[in-house]
Amino acid sequence: MLLSAALSSSLRTLFHRPVSRRCCRSASFSTMSKMKKPKVYITRQFFDEPIELLRTVADVEVFGEEDDPIPREVLVDKLSDDDVVGLIPMLTDRIDGDVLDRCSPRLKIVANYAVGYNNISVSDATDRGVMVTNTPDVLNDSTADCAFLLLLATARRLVEADRYVREGRWTRAWGPKMLLGSDVSGKTLGIIGMGRIGREMVPRAKGFKMSVLYNNRTRLDPDEETKLGAEYRSLDDLLRRSDFVSLHVPLGDETRHIVGERELSLMKSTSFLINTARGPVVDETALIAALREGRIAGAGLDVHREEPTSTDNPLLQLDNVVVAPHIGSSTRETRLAMAMRAAENVVAALGGETPRDLVNPEVLERNELRK
Repeated sequence: MLLSAALSSSLRTLFHRPVSRRCCRSASFSTMSKMKKPKVYITRQFFDEPIELLRTVADVEVFGEEDDPIPREVLVDKLSDDDVVGLIPMLTDRIDGDVLDRCSPRLKIVANYAVGYNNISVSDATDRGVMVTNTPDVLNDSTADCAFLLLLATARRLVEADRYVREGRWTRAWGPKMLLGSDVSGKTLGIIGMGRIGREMVPRAKGFKMSVLYNNRTRLDPDEETKLGAEYRSLDDLLRRSDFVSLHVPLGDETRHIVGERELSLMKSTSFLINTARGPVVDETALIAALREGRIAGAGLDVHREEPTSTDNPLLQLDNVVVAPHIGSSTRETRLAMAMRAAENVVAALGGETPRDLVNPEVLERNELRK
């Protein structure tokens, strides 16, 4: 009932607000309604509510597999359909210039089902007049929850303890040094990347009476630092001082391997690294060496260099590592909210409006000049 109400509200808001003149390509919803109904393609099994919303403006086709990524050749074949004007891909789908060159010339929007969009060549999309959107805000809490869960699990050796019981090694009732972990309360958390999710880590840390340091490309306003209760530090200083280092940066040229051999060497031998951002922001080879040699105490990883990671990945053989299969936003509520946000972006674009989460606004001016 709540979802139906939310959907109705979303539709009322969408179709009663004035149409922006800064639209990409010239076709508006009213114009398209007189033509053959356009099509939106979704690359993985999806939720019913956003599909219902999308069907108010377009036909919807969904790739049949729930767990397997769409093969590239199938994706290209589907996008070559002249009726396809919208695409909702997953993070696992690489949308580059080659794919875009073979798309329908009517393609207006690629609405990524993720907050990150490193799987899309945004510059190639812009060159071809295609809008790109993401799904920010709605997954901040769930991802921060996951990061703090990994922090607690690594500090208290929870996964090791679970295996200890299941494997029948708990043969004595109790011992003073059995499965000793590390305190979290009163320790120092270093946050690298003070965006939406990074900021959500602060109140969680404060709930455990932690001190919070942060590093960000752009320093926050002093008043905001005071309000958050977070202290700015250079990257090197943060690494030296922190008991837990949590990564919350987007993946790009500047952040690839932002934590490598040098950075790991600066961390305390008792410290832990937490990564819920993107796998390649950490040099995985250097991390494995640091963990094996005891140069840091442990790591909690929701993301990996290659996904899915191989079962022979040396990380999986280390007891001081907790791993998860990229589930940072994986709650029913969050994944549905992400899907609705992607669908709303598509509906806005097909209705001649500027999507709420447009990441390449320069495409608007480019398309205006083309008219």
